[in-house]
Amino acid sequence: MQIQKAHPNQAETLTHIALTAKRHWGYPERWIETWAPLLAFSSADLERVDFFVAKVDDEVVGFYSLTAKGPRAELENLWVLPDFMGQGIGRGLFEHALVRARELGCSTLEIEADPHAVGFYEKMGARTVGQHVGEVDGQPRRLPIMEISL
Repeated sequence: MQIQKAHPNQAETLTHIALTAKRHWGYPERWIETWAPLLAFSSADLERVDFFVAKVDDEVVGFYSLTAKGPRAELENLWVLPDFMGQGIGRGLFEHALVRARELGCSTLEIEADPHAVGFYEKMGARTVGQHVGEVDGQPRRLPIMEISL
C-alpha cells in the first residue's frame, strides 16, 4: 500500500469510495441520499483541504481528509472500499493522519465517528469525549465525538 496526496482529478473516485463504504453498513438508501451531498467531493475540495489516498496496485482503495484548526485537527473523512476492509488500509491511513496532524502543529485529533467505526477508532487509541445529536429522515442519530492526543 502507498499513501500519497490526493490529486484534484480524483474527486469523483473519492466520492465513489465514500458512498460505497457508507452503503456497506446497511443504512437505508434514503439516508444515503441525504448524506450524498456531504460525501460528494470536488476538485476544489481536494485543493483546499488535506486529502490523502491509499493505493494498492495503483488502484485508489481508501482516503482520508484532515483539517487543522489551531491546536486541533479534525479527521473529516476516512473511508476504505469494503473489499479492502480488514487489510490494514484504514490503520495505515489513520496512522498517516496522526503524523500529518503533528506536522501541522496540532496536539489533538478529533473525530466525529460513524457508530460503525467506533471500535476501529478505539483500537487506534481514540476515546469518546462527547456526542453530536442530530436527525436523519426524522430519526434521532447520535454520533460519538472521539479524540486522541498527539
